[in-house]
Amino acid sequence: MVILMMIQVTVKMHLLQMSPLNMKQQLLKLLIRIVSYCHKQTLNLHQEDHKDNQSAFGALENEIAEGFLAVVDEIVKAHNGLGLSDLYPSLKFIPVDMFPGGVETSASTIEWTMSEMVKNPRVLQLAQEKVKGIFQSKGNVDENRLNELIYLHAIIKETLRLHPAGSLVLPREMRETVHIYEFEIPANTRVLVNVWAIGRDPSYWMDAEKFCPERFLNSSIEYKGTNFEYIPFDAGRRICPGIQFGMSVVQLTSANLLFHFDWKALNGLENLDMIEQFGITLTRKQVLRLIPIAPDYAMPMLP
Repeated sequence: MVILMMIQVTVKMHLLQMSPLNMKQQLLKLLIRIVSYCHKQTLNLHQEDHKDNQSAFGALENEIAEGFLAVVDEIVKAHNGLGLSDLYPSLKFIPVDMFPGGVETSASTIEWTMSEMVKNPRVLQLAQEKVKGIFQSKGNVDENRLNELIYLHAIIKETLRLHPAGSLVLPREMRETVHIYEFEIPANTRVLVNVWAIGRDPSYWMDAEKFCPERFLNSSIEYKGTNFEYIPFDAGRRICPGIQFGMSVVQLTSANLLFHFDWKALNGLENLDMIEQFGITLTRKQVLRLIPIAPDYAMPMLP
Protein backbone atom coordinates (compact mmCIF):
# COMPACT_ATOMS: atom_id res chain seq x y z
CA MET A 1 0.00 0.00 0.00
CA VAL A 2 2.84 2.39 0.88
CA ILE A 3 4.62 1.61 -2.41
CA LEU A 4 1.44 2.31 -4.39
CA MET A 5 1.04 5.64 -2.63
CA MET A 6 4.67 6.52 -3.46
CA ILE A 7 4.04 5.78 -7.13
CA GLN A 8 0.86 7.86 -7.18
CA VAL A 9 2.74 10.74 -5.59
CA THR A 10 5.43 10.54 -8.28
CA VAL A 11 2.77 10.70 -11.01
CA LYS A 12 1.26 13.79 -9.41
CA MET A 13 4.68 15.45 -9.22
CA HIS A 14 5.19 15.06 -12.95
CA LEU A 15 1.73 16.44 -13.66
CA LEU A 16 2.41 19.25 -11.21
CA GLN A 17 5.17 20.57 -13.46
CA MET A 18 2.58 21.26 -16.15
CA SER A 19 0.13 23.04 -13.83
CA PRO A 20 -0.37 26.83 -13.55
CA LEU A 21 1.73 28.56 -10.86
CA ASN A 22 -1.17 29.22 -8.48
CA MET A 23 -2.13 25.54 -8.59
CA LYS A 24 1.48 24.41 -8.09
CA GLN A 25 1.79 26.05 -4.69
CA GLN A 26 -1.33 24.39 -3.28
CA LEU A 27 -0.62 21.00 -4.84
CA LEU A 28 3.00 21.03 -3.68
CA LYS A 29 1.95 21.57 -0.06
CA LEU A 30 -0.45 18.65 -0.33
CA LEU A 31 2.15 16.39 -1.93
CA ILE A 32 4.72 17.18 0.77
CA ARG A 33 2.19 16.08 3.40
CA ILE A 34 1.53 12.85 1.47
CA VAL A 35 5.24 12.08 1.10
CA SER A 36 5.81 12.71 4.81
CA TYR A 37 2.97 10.32 5.65
CA CYS A 38 4.35 7.63 3.31
CA HIS A 39 7.82 8.08 4.78
CA LYS A 40 6.47 7.69 8.31
CA GLN A 41 4.55 4.54 7.37
CA THR A 42 7.64 3.04 5.72
CA LEU A 43 9.75 3.68 8.83
CA ASN A 44 7.08 2.14 11.05
CA LEU A 45 6.97 -1.02 8.90
CA HIS A 46 10.76 -1.26 8.94
CA GLN A 47 10.92 -0.86 12.73
CA GLU A 48 8.24 -3.51 13.28
CA ASP A 49 10.14 -5.99 11.10
CA HIS A 50 13.44 -5.43 12.90
CA LYS A 51 12.55 -4.61 16.50
CA ASP A 52 12.98 -8.24 17.59
CA ASN A 53 15.72 -9.07 15.13
CA GLN A 54 18.86 -9.93 17.09
CA SER A 55 20.50 -12.01 14.35
CA ALA A 56 23.97 -11.36 12.98
CA PHE A 57 22.42 -10.18 9.72
CA GLY A 58 20.27 -7.67 11.57
CA ALA A 59 23.29 -6.33 13.46
CA LEU A 60 25.27 -6.07 10.22
CA GLU A 61 22.41 -4.22 8.54
CA ASN A 62 22.24 -1.69 11.37
CA GLU A 63 26.02 -1.24 11.31
CA ILE A 64 26.01 -0.57 7.54
CA ALA A 65 23.12 1.90 7.85
CA GLU A 66 24.80 3.79 10.69
CA GLY A 67 28.09 3.87 8.80
CA PHE A 68 26.39 5.23 5.68
CA LEU A 69 24.65 7.99 7.61
CA ALA A 70 27.89 8.91 9.36
CA VAL A 71 29.71 9.24 6.02
CA VAL A 72 26.92 11.40 4.58
CA ASP A 73 26.99 13.56 7.69
CA GLU A 74 30.74 14.16 7.40
CA ILE A 75 30.59 14.92 3.68
CA VAL A 76 27.79 17.46 4.10
CA LYS A 77 29.54 19.19 7.00
CA ALA A 78 32.83 19.38 5.10
CA HIS A 79 31.24 21.06 2.09
CA ASN A 80 28.80 23.60 3.43
CA GLY A 81 28.46 23.21 7.17
CA LEU A 82 25.05 21.60 7.04
CA GLY A 83 24.26 18.64 9.25
CA LEU A 84 22.29 15.51 8.45
CA SER A 85 19.23 17.03 10.10
CA ASP A 86 19.31 19.83 7.51
CA LEU A 87 19.41 17.28 4.71
CA TYR A 88 16.62 15.10 6.14
CA PRO A 89 13.68 16.78 4.36
CA SER A 90 15.34 16.07 1.01
CA LEU A 91 16.23 12.50 1.99
CA LYS A 92 12.55 11.77 2.53
CA PHE A 93 11.96 12.14 -1.21
CA ILE A 94 14.52 9.47 -2.14
CA PRO A 95 11.97 6.61 -1.80
CA VAL A 96 9.69 8.48 -4.22
CA ASP A 97 12.33 7.84 -6.90
CA MET A 98 13.46 4.43 -5.65
CA PHE A 99 10.13 2.62 -5.52
CA PRO A 100 8.81 3.42 -9.01
CA GLY A 101 12.27 3.30 -10.60
CA GLY A 102 13.67 0.20 -8.93
CA VAL A 103 10.68 -1.97 -8.05
CA GLU A 104 7.53 -1.18 -9.98
CA THR A 105 9.16 -1.06 -13.43
CA SER A 106 10.55 -4.60 -13.24
CA ALA A 107 7.36 -6.00 -11.72
CA SER A 108 5.23 -4.32 -14.38
CA THR A 109 7.43 -5.67 -17.19
CA ILE A 110 7.27 -9.23 -15.82
CA GLU A 111 3.48 -8.98 -15.58
CA TRP A 112 3.17 -7.74 -19.18
CA THR A 113 5.60 -10.40 -20.39
CA MET A 114 3.50 -13.16 -18.87
CA SER A 115 0.30 -11.51 -20.16
CA GLU A 116 1.55 -11.42 -23.74
CA MET A 117 2.88 -14.98 -23.66
CA VAL A 118 -0.36 -16.39 -22.26
CA LYS A 119 -2.31 -14.35 -24.82
CA ASN A 120 -0.13 -15.90 -27.55
CA PRO A 121 0.08 -19.67 -26.83
CA ARG A 122 2.51 -20.29 -29.72
CA VAL A 123 5.01 -17.86 -28.18
CA LEU A 124 4.49 -19.34 -24.70
CA GLN A 125 5.08 -22.90 -25.89
CA LEU A 126 8.19 -22.01 -27.86
CA ALA A 127 9.61 -19.99 -24.96
CA GLN A 128 9.10 -22.91 -22.58
CA GLU A 129 10.77 -25.30 -24.99
CA LYS A 130 13.79 -23.02 -25.28
CA VAL A 131 14.12 -22.55 -21.51
CA LYS A 132 13.66 -26.22 -20.67
CA GLY A 133 15.98 -27.27 -23.47
CA ILE A 134 18.81 -25.31 -21.85
CA PHE A 135 18.18 -26.00 -18.15
CA GLN A 136 16.38 -29.36 -18.10
CA SER A 137 19.53 -31.37 -17.36
CA LYS A 138 20.45 -29.19 -14.39
CA GLY A 139 16.95 -29.02 -12.92
CA ASN A 140 16.90 -25.30 -12.30
CA VAL A 141 17.56 -21.98 -14.03
CA ASP A 142 21.21 -20.95 -13.90
CA GLU A 143 21.54 -17.17 -13.96
CA ASN A 144 25.04 -17.48 -15.41
CA ARG A 145 23.50 -18.83 -18.63
CA LEU A 146 20.79 -16.22 -19.13
CA ASN A 147 22.60 -14.98 -22.22
CA GLU A 148 21.63 -18.24 -23.94
CA LEU A 149 17.91 -17.42 -23.68
CA ILE A 150 17.84 -15.59 -26.99
CA TYR A 151 14.14 -16.13 -27.70
CA LEU A 152 13.06 -15.09 -24.19
CA HIS A 153 15.20 -11.98 -24.55
CA ALA A 154 13.37 -11.18 -27.79
CA ILE A 155 10.03 -11.67 -26.01
CA ILE A 156 10.99 -9.20 -23.29
CA LYS A 157 12.19 -6.67 -25.87
CA GLU A 158 8.90 -6.98 -27.76
CA THR A 159 7.00 -6.56 -24.49
CA LEU A 160 8.93 -3.36 -23.76
CA ARG A 161 8.08 -2.09 -27.24
CA LEU A 162 4.33 -2.48 -26.68
CA HIS A 163 4.28 -1.85 -22.93
CA PRO A 164 7.26 0.32 -21.92
CA ALA A 165 7.56 0.57 -18.15
CA GLY A 166 7.65 4.35 -18.46
CA SER A 167 5.26 5.51 -21.17
CA LEU A 168 6.55 9.08 -20.88
CA VAL A 169 10.27 9.58 -20.31
CA LEU A 170 11.65 12.15 -17.89
CA PRO A 171 10.78 15.69 -19.00
CA ARG A 172 13.29 17.80 -20.91
CA GLU A 173 13.56 21.57 -21.27
CA MET A 174 14.54 23.04 -24.61
CA ARG A 175 17.75 25.10 -24.47
CA GLU A 176 16.95 26.82 -27.76
CA THR A 177 14.11 27.18 -30.25
CA VAL A 178 13.98 24.30 -32.74
CA HIS A 179 11.77 23.33 -35.68
CA ILE A 180 10.62 19.74 -36.16
CA TYR A 181 8.68 19.34 -39.39
CA GLU A 182 5.98 22.05 -39.29
CA PHE A 183 6.20 22.51 -35.52
CA GLU A 184 8.16 25.18 -33.69
CA ILE A 185 9.26 24.39 -30.14
CA PRO A 186 10.31 27.58 -28.29
CA ALA A 187 13.25 27.69 -25.92
CA ASN A 188 12.51 26.79 -22.26
CA THR A 189 9.58 24.60 -23.32
CA ARG A 190 9.13 21.47 -21.21
CA VAL A 191 8.96 18.42 -23.47
CA LEU A 192 7.67 14.92 -22.70
CA VAL A 193 8.59 12.13 -25.14
CA ASN A 194 5.83 9.56 -25.71
CA VAL A 195 7.76 6.27 -25.75
CA TRP A 196 4.52 4.28 -25.90
CA ALA A 197 3.47 5.95 -29.17
CA ILE A 198 6.95 5.62 -30.73
CA GLY A 199 6.95 1.87 -30.06
CA ARG A 200 3.65 1.48 -31.92
CA ASP A 201 4.39 3.82 -34.82
CA PRO A 202 3.69 1.94 -38.10
CA SER A 203 6.28 4.15 -39.80
CA TYR A 204 8.98 2.21 -37.95
CA TRP A 205 7.34 -1.12 -37.12
CA MET A 206 5.65 -3.61 -39.43
CA ASP A 207 2.38 -4.84 -37.90
CA ALA A 208 3.02 -2.42 -35.06
CA GLU A 209 0.10 -3.60 -32.91
CA LYS A 210 1.00 -7.28 -33.24
CA PHE A 211 3.03 -9.07 -30.58
CA CYS A 212 5.85 -10.64 -32.59
CA PRO A 213 9.12 -11.42 -30.74
CA GLU A 214 10.64 -12.74 -33.96
CA ARG A 215 11.12 -9.15 -35.15
CA PHE A 216 14.01 -8.85 -32.68
CA LEU A 217 15.75 -12.09 -33.69
CA ASN A 218 18.81 -11.33 -35.82
CA SER A 219 18.04 -7.62 -35.38
CA SER A 220 20.54 -4.92 -34.48
CA ILE A 221 17.88 -2.82 -32.71
CA GLU A 222 18.69 -2.48 -29.01
CA TYR A 223 17.27 -0.63 -26.01
CA LYS A 224 20.52 1.17 -25.12
CA GLY A 225 19.48 4.54 -26.55
CA THR A 226 21.11 4.32 -29.98
CA ASN A 227 17.92 3.38 -31.87
CA PHE A 228 15.45 6.21 -31.37
CA GLU A 229 12.51 4.17 -32.64
CA TYR A 230 13.00 1.96 -29.59
CA ILE A 231 13.83 3.75 -26.31
CA PRO A 232 11.97 1.96 -23.47
CA PHE A 233 14.77 3.02 -21.09
CA ASP A 234 15.09 6.56 -22.45
CA ALA A 235 18.26 7.76 -24.19
CA GLY A 236 21.17 10.14 -23.80
CA ARG A 237 22.55 11.28 -20.46
CA ARG A 238 19.25 10.55 -18.72
CA ILE A 239 19.07 6.93 -19.83
CA CYS A 240 18.06 4.52 -17.05
CA PRO A 241 21.17 3.61 -14.99
CA GLY A 242 19.72 0.24 -14.01
CA ILE A 243 19.15 -1.26 -17.48
CA GLN A 244 21.32 -4.35 -17.05
CA PHE A 245 20.12 -5.07 -13.52
CA GLY A 246 16.46 -4.60 -14.45
CA MET A 247 16.70 -6.77 -17.56
CA SER A 248 18.48 -9.50 -15.60
CA VAL A 249 15.73 -9.50 -12.96
CA VAL A 250 12.98 -9.69 -15.59
CA GLN A 251 14.76 -12.40 -17.57
CA LEU A 252 15.62 -14.53 -14.54
CA THR A 253 12.12 -14.30 -13.07
CA SER A 254 10.41 -15.03 -16.39
CA ALA A 255 12.73 -17.97 -17.05
CA ASN A 256 11.89 -19.50 -13.66
CA LEU A 257 8.16 -19.06 -14.24
CA LEU A 258 8.44 -20.79 -17.63
CA PHE A 259 10.73 -23.56 -16.41
CA HIS A 260 8.76 -24.67 -13.36
CA PHE A 261 5.15 -24.21 -14.52
CA ASP A 262 2.78 -24.31 -17.43
CA TRP A 263 0.35 -21.39 -17.49
CA LYS A 264 -3.20 -20.65 -18.55
CA ALA A 265 -5.60 -17.75 -18.03
CA LEU A 266 -8.02 -18.15 -15.14
CA ASN A 267 -11.08 -17.15 -17.17
CA GLY A 268 -9.90 -18.18 -20.64
CA LEU A 269 -7.95 -16.30 -23.32
CA GLU A 270 -11.02 -14.54 -24.66
CA ASN A 271 -11.49 -12.82 -21.27
CA LEU A 272 -7.83 -11.86 -20.75
CA ASP A 273 -8.02 -8.07 -20.59
CA MET A 274 -4.96 -6.24 -21.98
CA ILE A 275 -6.09 -2.68 -21.18
CA GLU A 276 -3.36 -0.46 -19.76
CA GLN A 277 -3.53 1.97 -16.87
CA PHE A 278 -1.59 5.21 -17.27
CA GLY A 279 0.81 6.31 -14.56
CA ILE A 280 4.49 6.90 -13.94
CA THR A 281 4.70 3.21 -14.88
CA LEU A 282 2.44 1.55 -17.42
CA THR A 283 0.57 -1.18 -15.55
CA ARG A 284 -2.37 -3.44 -16.27
CA LYS A 285 -5.75 -1.97 -15.46
CA GLN A 286 -7.02 -5.37 -14.34
CA VAL A 287 -5.10 -7.76 -12.11
CA LEU A 288 -3.46 -10.60 -14.06
CA ARG A 289 -4.96 -13.90 -12.91
CA LEU A 290 -3.20 -17.02 -14.17
CA ILE A 291 -3.28 -20.68 -13.16
CA PRO A 292 0.14 -22.32 -12.67
CA ILE A 293 0.23 -25.99 -13.65
CA ALA A 294 3.12 -28.16 -12.49
CA PRO A 295 4.49 -30.30 -15.36
CA ASP A 296 4.28 -34.09 -15.12
CA TYR A 297 7.97 -34.56 -14.39
CA ALA A 298 7.69 -32.30 -11.35
CA MET A 299 4.90 -34.36 -9.73
CA PRO A 300 6.02 -36.77 -6.97
CA MET A 301 5.50 -40.49 -7.63
CA LEU A 302 2.76 -41.99 -5.49
CA PRO A 303 3.41 -45.42 -3.87
